[in-house]
Amino acid sequence: MDLETKLELIKRPPTEEIITEEELRELLQTNEHPEHYIGFEISGLLHLGTLVLSGYKINDLVEAGARCKVFLADWHSFINNKLGGKWENIERAAKYFGEGFKFFCPKAKIVLGSEVYHNNDEYWKDVVRISKRITLARVTRCLTIMGRSEKEKLDFAQYIYPPLQCVDVKYLGSDLPHGGMDQRKAHVLCREAFPKLKWKVPIPIHHHLLMGLAKPPEVKSKEKIEKVIAAKMSKSKPWTCIFVHDTKEEIEDKLKKAWCPEKTVDSNPVLELAKYIIFRENESFEIEREEKYGGNVTFESYEKLEKTYREGKIHPQDLKLNVAREIDKIIKPIREYFEKPENKKLVELMKSFEVTR
Repeated sequence: MDLETKLELIKRPPTEEIITEEELRELLQTNEHPEHYIGFEISGLLHLGTLVLSGYKINDLVEAGARCKVFLADWHSFINNKLGGKWENIERAAKYFGEGFKFFCPKAKIVLGSEVYHNNDEYWKDVVRISKRITLARVTRCLTIMGRSEKEKLDFAQYIYPPLQCVDVKYLGSDLPHGGMDQRKAHVLCREAFPKLKWKVPIPIHHHLLMGLAKPPEVKSKEKIEKVIAAKMSKSKPWTCIFVHDTKEEIEDKLKKAWCPEKTVDSNPVLELAKYIIFRENESFEIEREEKYGGNVTFESYEKLEKTYREGKIHPQDLKLNVAREIDKIIKPIREYFEKPENKKLVELMKSFEVTR
């Protein structure tokens, strides 16, 4: 595969940022199979943002020749009090996450945090080494990577989280660490601190954060990323989240209630699903509607759909129902995979955690 094709695959949506594209080009000229990783906390049911949107980018990177790893961050999950902060819950849930990514990203390697950290003295030495090169104030500014605020009352272990994530980059994806835009601060910290230790400086890749279905919350922060993080699809708000296990009826019900103001395209979660999911899977998107409302209409690009919606020529309810239809088709193979007896037990286990947490 030629260099330009690789670059286009890596830059392809949902990619929003590469730090930097020039460095990426130089890397690919000398390294046909760069090391990549993306890490996930182990908590809750998989949804469109965690498995599907992230999985699209992982698969792009695999196709571009990267050696991709999906890192199941059990230690980070424990530190961040996921699944009640119970090791046994996290260990069992890791199997569920592993199955999801094995299915959706079959060419990526699944790596469990404990496998990397166990009996690895050099890893823990590196955690101390990098901690000596960054200030507490700098770590505190990175707390949003774990969904925390600087104003929250945290235990000391949570302040270890950013240095741990930096060292993960060195050991797992020293070329191309990857995450949603909410992980940017940790990756920038790597680029600041690694030269001080003479470690290879990584080239981070950040993908779009899929919006939740609710009206975006008002955020006082002037930083755009803080507003994006506040509005992202989150399993902690299940009514705004489309899980990969949702039935057709559940998807329709959630989308009927979704925030989708007429003629509004900015921060419209229903249009986001069309842009990042439906047009990723299909070359066109058909809006089915009664003749008295204009009849069926097919869009060959997201840009045309957005323009037509902005002009008020598509009613929000028609958009919602047709997006629901296509999302159900896309999710169906994943849903059916988890309906296998051995996998269904894992789903039931995860749902029990949701009830008891």
